[in-house]
Amino acid sequence: MTDQILASRRTFVKGMAVAAGTATLAGASSLVNTAMAVTEPSYTPGTYTATQEGVGTVTVSITVNESSITDCTVDVSGETPFVGGLIGGILQNSILEAGDGTFDSVSGATITSWAVAQAVQRCLEQAAGREVSEPLAWDDSSDQDWLGSEPVIPIEAVTETWETSILIVGAGNGGLAAAAYAAANDLDFRIIERNPMKADTRLYYGAVDTAAAQEAGVEPMDRKRLLAEISRYASGRCNQRVINVWINESAAMHEFVNSLLTAEPYGLACRFTAGDAAKWPEADSVTNYFCPEIEHTFGGWSGEPTRNVVFEDFINAHGYKVDYCCQLVKLIKDGDRVTGAIAQDRTDGHFIQINAERGVLLACGGYAANPRMMKALDPMAVSCTTMNGNFPGQRGMGIRAALWAGATLDNDAAPMLFDRGLVANNVNAGYVENPAAFGGAEFPGFITNSVNIGQYKPGSQPFLKVNREGVRFANESCPYNDINYAATYQPGGVYAMVHDANFFEDAVRFHTIACSASVQRGTYFEDVLNNQVAAGLIQKADTIEELADKLGFEGEAKDNFLATVERQNENFDAQNDPDFGKMVPRLSEIRTAPFYGGWLGASILTTLQGITIDEHMRALDAQRNPIEGLYVAGDNSGSFFADNYPCLLSGIACGRTLTFAIHAVKEMGGLA
Repeated sequence: MTDQILASRRTFVKGMAVAAGTATLAGASSLVNTAMAVTEPSYTPGTYTATQEGVGTVTVSITVNESSITDCTVDVSGETPFVGGLIGGILQNSILEAGDGTFDSVSGATITSWAVAQAVQRCLEQAAGREVSEPLAWDDSSDQDWLGSEPVIPIEAVTETWETSILIVGAGNGGLAAAAYAAANDLDFRIIERNPMKADTRLYYGAVDTAAAQEAGVEPMDRKRLLAEISRYASGRCNQRVINVWINESAAMHEFVNSLLTAEPYGLACRFTAGDAAKWPEADSVTNYFCPEIEHTFGGWSGEPTRNVVFEDFINAHGYKVDYCCQLVKLIKDGDRVTGAIAQDRTDGHFIQINAERGVLLACGGYAANPRMMKALDPMAVSCTTMNGNFPGQRGMGIRAALWAGATLDNDAAPMLFDRGLVANNVNAGYVENPAAFGGAEFPGFITNSVNIGQYKPGSQPFLKVNREGVRFANESCPYNDINYAATYQPGGVYAMVHDANFFEDAVRFHTIACSASVQRGTYFEDVLNNQVAAGLIQKADTIEELADKLGFEGEAKDNFLATVERQNENFDAQNDPDFGKMVPRLSEIRTAPFYGGWLGASILTTLQGITIDEHMRALDAQRNPIEGLYVAGDNSGSFFADNYPCLLSGIACGRTLTFAIHAVKEMGGLA
């Protein structure tokens, strides 16, 4: 989830507060309307119903008399469970209170608020006797083939034409970086985004040998070793020429980003992670990992603007804007060259032809929010995932459009799985059916009352983890996705993590790195833990036997669990793990009450399997020849990762996205 959602959701949970700003949406402002307030309305009394695609499908029914709304129901059961799925009652009450179709959007749930607004507007138009057609939601078909067929858009349906030099698809980390760089170099462009808000801003990005690293006294990077490490994670199924673009150009990317974020009025400081904070404990050569010092962090804390906010401000100041609620439908080709795209205005359904002289840059994310693509392309990740922690726009539309245009997709899945998908005792990993959700399914994870919406960060700590049978099954001291992959071989694809009252002291000693290190500071761990105890997702007990009961262990599984805890304490006393080889600093005992436990699976943030590209960011066809005019960057691009996300190379995915987006603009603008 976006950092905006994280911040606003805390307020929302405390007071179920509705953000101020009638007739506008947070993050979209004047770019979209909420609902129609009809001047001197004249309605035909009755009940009217309309649907609108949000994250899933929103359905609104309103009852009117001659002049106002008298009753309303809002069905948001297909929206993200722990965000938009919670606000139906709030919006319903707000609509009834106003009575005229205007209402306040809920901060942090912009997409759902926008969808409800569109549905309300069409209900009122029906009541006023106007002919209403449902906007075509072409990417939400019932076709179970994840790729589907390229849409055929009748020429008469295209009622608007735009001319531009560069078309950028997606207002996320890559798209906004590309737009900012284009604006800084006086290049003409348009940037479209299917949602009514910009996408998630990752606060961290990885870059090599930057000025920040030099200021921190870091020795120059061993670039050969770094290239070899990335290739090793991918089992060699990567393009090392592509990887070298990030290694060799990320410092220049950082220089550009730094110049915008440190300027007035922002004055943001770069927090560079170096020294012990960036090191894997060197206690056991068997489990040591290469952890290069590459992590840069800007903004987003204590009210600071995020990087994407600064990027959008920058392009606005140069006379450009993001065209929100404008979704890619298909690419246009002239012979073998991509010359533009057909897009759709999601507010009224009309189609737009966008002619792009220098080409199209796809930067519209992966496919983690598309169940059809996940089931077909990455069934292993599905089998161990309990929570969808990604931005809901990640439906793989850029990938599909590129494939329809003749591009090719990397063969190997590469999900970004974090071991933080906390669920209730009886919940297993994998999709559950929900006809209202996009693709008819959703992951079951549901987090409430949490400082850390969507992820339970303590889950990355190497505490004891056991399967449904009460048995330990892997070395818990590992990169984030490893324990989840190990869980695919266990019943239900989930596991229970158990620790005692010394959790904070243990976490400090464990010394994990990257974002999991947040639990080592202040009261964060304690706050999140207590919130989840209150929510009933973490069990708290005075004895180990009581904890076993609360976690749902019975019979032989309970006996196994009690014996496993005893074995854990024996290993700690011996300072040796003969079972799975966990390093000594990450051994812990479970003896001090109270005791804690909860069930976990993976939280999927994004997918990194994308369109195969060359070192110029050009999409490649099946014969590995470049498709002229088609460039790809970000999570819908490939050639870099396979099998996994190397989380111990902190910020590498976002660093790649920013670097490649800027490189693509250089290529398209003749600046390379």
